[in-house]
Amino acid sequence: RWVLSLQCRGSRNFMNALRRAVEVDFKDKDKQKSQGIYLLTTGIPDQETHIISAYMSEVCRGFDLQLHVCLFSVMEDVDSSGIIPARYANPTETAIAFKEIAHAANGRFHWFGEAGIFESDDITVIVSEIEKANSYSQKCAFLVESLKQRS
Repeated sequence: RWVLSLQCRGSRNFMNALRRAVEVDFKDKDKQKSQGIYLLTTGIPDQETHIISAYMSEVCRGFDLQLHVCLFSVMEDVDSSGIIPARYANPTETAIAFKEIAHAANGRFHWFGEAGIFESDDITVIVSEIEKANSYSQKCAFLVESLKQRS
């Protein structure tokens, strides 16, 4: 179910947008099996990361609400309207902050830019599964080889 699009024009008042999404649009959350908030962003919120993480952790406790973050890194420090945000962080600091927020809200984090994907929780899980399968395959090959040598 798609609820709304949150825009913070001229600022990144993320807490205000989150409160609106969670407290107004998810008020019937007990009737829903699963709900998620998808944040598409290019920069750090105006509020401190630990405040947003604590809020989202509390809000998501007890039911299946998740905040998934897609961070798009752009090269410019000023948005297209020429407004400098109230809080600034470089792309790496921004990614670290949003990863913490997404994980506090039981969500997934994805970071990409014009050059491609920098980090993705989904890709990390897939790579981990591939490495695990490769490890099991090597162990099986070793076991088969040792059984062949015994016989």
